[in-house]
Amino acid sequence: MLTIVLVHGAFADASSWNGVVERLQRQGCTVVAPPNPLRGITADADYIASALHQIDGPVLLVGHSYGGAVITEAGNDSKVIGLVYVAAFAPDKGESVSSLIANPPPGAPQPPILPPQDGYLFLDKAKFPASFAADVKPDAAAFMADSQVPWGVEALNGKISEPAWKTKPSWYLLATEDKMIPPDAQRMMSKRTGATVVEVKGSHAIYVSRPQDVAALIKKAAQGTAAK
Repeated sequence: MLTIVLVHGAFADASSWNGVVERLQRQGCTVVAPPNPLRGITADADYIASALHQIDGPVLLVGHSYGGAVITEAGNDSKVIGLVYVAAFAPDKGESVSSLIANPPPGAPQPPILPPQDGYLFLDKAKFPASFAADVKPDAAAFMADSQVPWGVEALNGKISEPAWKTKPSWYLLATEDKMIPPDAQRMMSKRTGATVVEVKGSHAIYVSRPQDVAALIKKAAQGTAAK
């Protein structure tokens, strides 16, 4: 039986997948949402791989934002039969999140990342809702800002050793109103992975604001991997 493993990104935690998990489980899917340590590509990918080793059967890996970089590395595990990127980074070999955001498209908004504190990054709480979760209910967006998980600087700079999307089928949900990862950057990354792409109007936190659309693409990917 296929297990869907959801990997969150920077500044978030696994609970942000709640709406997606509920919808997939109602459709009979087996879903796991392990915590992503957010410490570094190698460490985070190794942690997710350890979670995969506790699962019997094939796995569909899903990553949001920085979680996309993690599944790009962890997805090389033999259990993984497909990848789903949700408004996510999909680096190539030798690339890092830092290198991907080094030259943003002209006019792209700058994520309100504060200077590092003891080796960790945070988003400006006051600017968090507009940048990360513009279409999430205000009280929920404020809570996300207050409860954000620190992102290790090493995670930003960690390079991919071998991208799993070169050997595994992939799907990509592109958030057209994203102010954290510019839509044009998402188009570039999704195109080169050869992913099946769905564009949905929504913010970076589209998996919170439009869980039905995210769940629908994951379900489609699950059916696609089963067919293969």
